[in-house]
Amino acid sequence: MQHDQLLNAVADIAITAGERILAVYNQADAVAVDFKSDNSPITEADRQAHNLICERLATLTPNIPVLSEESKLVDFAIRKNWQTYWLVDPLDGTKEFVKRNGEFTVNIALIENGIATLGVVHVPVTGVTYSGSSKTGAFVQRGNGDRESIAVARITENTTRLQIVASRSHRDEQLTRIVQSLREKFAEVNEVSMGSSLKICLLAEGKADFYPRLAPTSEWDTAAAHAVLSAAGGEIVNLEFMPLRYNQKSSLLNPYFLALGDQLFDWRAVLSGQLDKPE
Repeated sequence: MQHDQLLNAVADIAITAGERILAVYNQADAVAVDFKSDNSPITEADRQAHNLICERLATLTPNIPVLSEESKLVDFAIRKNWQTYWLVDPLDGTKEFVKRNGEFTVNIALIENGIATLGVVHVPVTGVTYSGSSKTGAFVQRGNGDRESIAVARITENTTRLQIVASRSHRDEQLTRIVQSLREKFAEVNEVSMGSSLKICLLAEGKADFYPRLAPTSEWDTAAAHAVLSAAGGEIVNLEFMPLRYNQKSSLLNPYFLALGDQLFDWRAVLSGQLDKPE
């Protein structure tokens, strides 16, 4: 199957999962929340989206394994032999879902040799779908509208305004230093806070330039949006400016990272001395 066909098929799966999520989201009663062993929340919407996505992907690509946040954890002794697999977060932003603020997504990514090469991020409440692959470029589709190409915003010598996106619930001294460093370079630096992988998609769409994530995330939180961002001309790097890679170790936690819109801009020089050495 060609990448464009695969991208469309995966987008359809994500949109259908989004419909299942909305059916729970729009119920009059408060959403029932359970907690997993790591104390993270899970709802009926997570479970329904997980089941649908895994079933549809198994039908679409029966020879490619699926790793979902809601799957039983696959031991690294097995996983490390997966050259290609699907990495899924059926409902990214469960806390946002429970709060009913609309900032949650369905994330589906194809990982090939540690690289997120294809991804779909669907926003159920707005009907917006971001998609992209290394062979097709990146796109956004708003509801039933046409699919439009998207690309990151370029930073030039004449750029005076920088848009930063940040997590609503994580801010520390290091992030404050980073923002201050950027304000010494640009006349105007604005910050917007929101939940889920939407932050990375804003970079892919050219509506933001930089997203520093200096708090824990898991690989399924970032992979789909990472694929879209890469297809749009951006990148996600660790604090040593090495591209983020997947399924490289037993833990599924990401290192702290920087999502960059224009990866051609010399971020390393601007942020010199402001990034703590990774442990």
